[in-house]
Amino acid sequence: MSNLDDSIGKILLELQREDPETFGKLMKKAQEDNPELFEDVDTENKEIEEDNKKVDEYNNAIDEE
Repeated sequence: MSNLDDSIGKILLELQREDPETFGKLMKKAQEDNPELFEDVDTENKEIEEDNKKVDEYNNAIDEE
């Protein structure tokens, strides 16, 4: 089963890099369907996620110029 987990993890990382908007929607849906999987997310991870979102917004603004 770990090979499957590794493959899914790689696919999700690739999706996160290539299409962060779709990745965000997918993760939001996963969280709605299975909130117990996301209950133990610690504060540091949330802060990193927020920082990454700000960086993505900044990069998109630069790309649009």
